[in-house]
Amino acid sequence: MLFILSAGIAPGLALLSYFYLKDQYDQEPVLMVFKVFLFGVFITFPIMFIQYVIDAEGLITNNILHSYVSASLLEEFFKWFMLFFAVYQHADFDEPYDGIVYGVSISLGFATVENILFLVANGVGFAFGRALFPVSSHALFGVLMGYYLGKAKFNIGGKKHRWILISFFVPFLLHGLYDYILLTQEKWLYYLLPFMFFLWWFGIRKVKHAHILTKKHYMQKFNEKSTPF
Repeated sequence: MLFILSAGIAPGLALLSYFYLKDQYDQEPVLMVFKVFLFGVFITFPIMFIQYVIDAEGLITNNILHSYVSASLLEEFFKWFMLFFAVYQHADFDEPYDGIVYGVSISLGFATVENILFLVANGVGFAFGRALFPVSSHALFGVLMGYYLGKAKFNIGGKKHRWILISFFVPFLLHGLYDYILLTQEKWLYYLLPFMFFLWWFGIRKVKHAHILTKKHYMQKFNEKSTPF
């Protein structure tokens, strides 16, 4: 059991550490990051209960609806809701890159619990595949959600409300596509591998751009302090 728990927790911890350590300026308090990770842990249970009811009652039988409603909509909305209402206004969210740290934290909190439960039910033999696909994809959905929330928080380009909406819809659409590939393609690996390459490329691009926005944010603050009047 200890081995299963370790295998379930390790990918999420490694990915969270990776994105946390890429914060080039004022790194977030570890306690705050852990708190947001726990938000992701806690929302797993109501999400899974709702998904169980949907499946048990046969409310959704269409693969598209299952992918975009039962999976993507529920999971991404709960994560987005918690980020927006519990983290977005927090004082520690004080630079654009912070959105990525918190987006990844809540996503990996959810993904870690989901991963542990799956490995308990199906065995540790699935650990590598779970780390490569579901856990990584959740982390990258969190990157995108957090990136756009960071742009909204600091009103980048004067399009605050637009970025808030995009912060939900981009992960929602990509997550739905991920699940749709798994549900509908017999040789799903041929489709999922290029999708994951794209997702990593897209996510890392947003990480790099968040660094640029954060650098501009600190330069602006420095210039404001340097201005005598």
